[in-house]
Amino acid sequence: MVEVFVSGNRPHWLKSEGAEAGVYVRLGSTSRQADAALIGELRRSAEGLAFDEMPMPDLGLDALDLDAARQLFSGISTLDQQALRTLKLVTLYQDQMVPTKGAVLLFGKERALHFSDAWVQCGRFIGTDKAQIFDHVDIREHLPSAVDSVMLFLKKHAMRGADFSAVRRKDVWSIPLVLLREAVINALVHADYSQRGAPIRVSFFDDRIEIESPGILLPGMTVEDMRQGVSKIRNHVIARVFRELNLIEQWGSGVRRIFREADELGLPEPQFVEVGMRLRVVVYLAEALKTVQATEQVAPERLESRLESNLAAKVMIFLGKAEAGKANLAKLLGHKSVTGELHKQIKRLLTLELIEMTLPDKPNSRLQRYRLTARGRGYLALTEPIVERADK
Repeated sequence: MVEVFVSGNRPHWLKSEGAEAGVYVRLGSTSRQADAALIGELRRSAEGLAFDEMPMPDLGLDALDLDAARQLFSGISTLDQQALRTLKLVTLYQDQMVPTKGAVLLFGKERALHFSDAWVQCGRFIGTDKAQIFDHVDIREHLPSAVDSVMLFLKKHAMRGADFSAVRRKDVWSIPLVLLREAVINALVHADYSQRGAPIRVSFFDDRIEIESPGILLPGMTVEDMRQGVSKIRNHVIARVFRELNLIEQWGSGVRRIFREADELGLPEPQFVEVGMRLRVVVYLAEALKTVQATEQVAPERLESRLESNLAAKVMIFLGKAEAGKANLAKLLGHKSVTGELHKQIKRLLTLELIEMTLPDKPNSRLQRYRLTARGRGYLALTEPIVERADK
């Protein structure tokens, strides 16, 4: 038995092909040529640097949505200037405080402008392949908030047609929620955001759920290492923030919890597979599910108990079908004009982040319309019985 440790002088390359084209990495039983992004990561890891700790010198602190960040940290800690530095959300660069890449990934106002693939694509497919898609949603919220939005999408397609009042019962869900939440968090925290080409993907099939993120395992890491609780962090800033927000309990515990939960539920062992330059986690279901169209309309009273307003419930249902302005909503509600109560409930739904403006920079525009957010779609979907067991 020979154990070869990771080289401190990585990456190495074939002299005949040069430093830019001659770097290869091992994936399963094959060797793959490393691209520029992976070569950069190999160099940073050898130097003890993290991609998300690097400064973004062309940006100021106004590039960060600090109000959203402080709201997330509310009740946990005060996100003052010192805390921003401690969390490495900001760093000193040429005598000026600038955001780090991790800060922009977490709370950037224009994250897509700088990291075009830092979002989550969710899809529910018919059958066991991607030939037919039944439903999909693109989640572009701040990364910590994206966890709940992804889980709402999965829950939307995991209810067994149960009455909404029974949602909190353990036997309602046909998918392993704790396991999947850990896998989603793992993907968001450990994705290689320096890569370009595709976002994080969550694919829901009849027999399994796949969560795929850019970036292969870090040098020297194996799946067995992760099962034993060995932790190597790719994104130090993102991981630290998720830890402070109690989304991560302790370093290295997430993957162990995934395998333990699968074992306790009697599920097949989850698979961690490197595909191309991406890591895919495959979670198998205890029972195959099939997609079916909802056979009933959403009843306003089912939302009313949650929103504490029949009017707000009706607005949500209307916006679930199409975007609409206040005047159009008033017409749909049977009102002759926009009432004060409608103004109030729209403002409240905006505050709850269940709906959003189509023209956020022009809140008073006569062309202003409203639509459901990803969170709003999930909120509305929890009232719809849309999935049944395949043997029914």
